[in-house]
Amino acid sequence: MTLPISTPALLFPAVSLLFLSYTNRFLHLSALIRQLHRDWLEHDDHLLLAQISNLRKRLVLIRWMQFLGAVCLFLCVTSMLSVVFGWPVLAMSTFVVALFFMAASLAGLTVEVWISGGALRIMLRSLEQSRDEKSRQ
Repeated sequence: MTLPISTPALLFPAVSLLFLSYTNRFLHLSALIRQLHRDWLEHDDHLLLAQISNLRKRLVLIRWMQFLGAVCLFLCVTSMLSVVFGWPVLAMSTFVVALFFMAASLAGLTVEVWISGGALRIMLRSLEQSRDEKSRQ
């Protein structure tokens, strides 16, 4: 089976869009962590520490997602160069490995989205506890 040069090139737009999405998520979380840190210094609220811990996990995941996406892109370039130089086995194998890295990056995105709900659950739990305490008084 031969691999046309256009096949690995198809991942370029997808990886570019993923990087844009990942970078936006990273920047948003960084700003949110800075704000929560300022709030924690002012109020010393344990709820804020739980939020920061949740966000720390998400930032680590996003960095891994970016790394895996970068490796995927590098392997796509390697695959395309292998096609140009007439090395079909290397072209096919690097493209397949690139697909695995892309899949791993997307799996990280799925986990990160799931964890992002954790921050909301922390806030909802706090609101419910406050409501229950007020109703008991």
